[in-house]
Amino acid sequence: MPSPSPQTLSSFFDNVDGIVLTAGAGMGIDSGLPDFRGPQGFWKAYPALGDARLSFEEMASPQSFDRDPKLAWGFYGHRLTIYRQTRPHDGFSLLLRIGFLAPRGIFVFTSNVDGQFTKAGYSEDRVLECHGSIHHLQCLNDCRGLIWSADSLVPEVDTQRVLLRSDLPRCPACGGLARPNILMFNDGGWNPARTGAQSLRWQAWRESCSRLVVIEIGAGTAVPTVRHFGESLGVPLLRINPREPDTYRPHDISLPMGALEGIRLIAASLEMSDFGMV
Repeated sequence: MPSPSPQTLSSFFDNVDGIVLTAGAGMGIDSGLPDFRGPQGFWKAYPALGDARLSFEEMASPQSFDRDPKLAWGFYGHRLTIYRQTRPHDGFSLLLRIGFLAPRGIFVFTSNVDGQFTKAGYSEDRVLECHGSIHHLQCLNDCRGLIWSADSLVPEVDTQRVLLRSDLPRCPACGGLARPNILMFNDGGWNPARTGAQSLRWQAWRESCSRLVVIEIGAGTAVPTVRHFGESLGVPLLRINPREPDTYRPHDISLPMGALEGIRLIAASLEMSDFGMV
């Protein structure tokens, strides 16, 4: 599939007053974050879980905290540490600069729970994390509806066995087991209050815009939340995806490549090299 011309990419942003950035797991690959797509990718990142034939879906579920809380928190504690240590790739900054070209700026809708957008300098008021955030905690039983920061949590993990060595995180209200404030698989206990507040801010921002476009990055069809959201807006969409790049509407554009390469191509078409960003 040939890439569109620089003129086509540049004209995509003509008269735009707001840019919606929708991002899936592929956004973080160029930052060095692990790729959990498919069991082999997950087990490569966590060989001990592969040996036990435990899938990502089994580990990323509230039932895993009931079944083996040390293993569940070994998995999530290790991920929390990785996300804290990871530096967002240059594409995050480039997209932030591209957002400056629109009078109403940029708003992020992401299924990623890693917090990389706010770490890269995006305003928390302009990010909707539809599956929650690993940087916030809640009670496993959601006893009082509390959500609190995970900043004070410093998990010690046996990475070979994916087991938490330090104390299990506890709910400050009831003393029961805490869990990440993330929407997991088969999850009836997720507290959506924080994401709900983000959604209200999204609605207010959207109503302030008259001509939107969507830049979608690294969002697949296995968990299609991000793709469906961007397509549901009914506005022109630019899809960056090396594996599933196809688009079906005449006003949409496809870039069959990774996140950073695609973002750099957009920036080059907008002649953002003048800002020293390409």
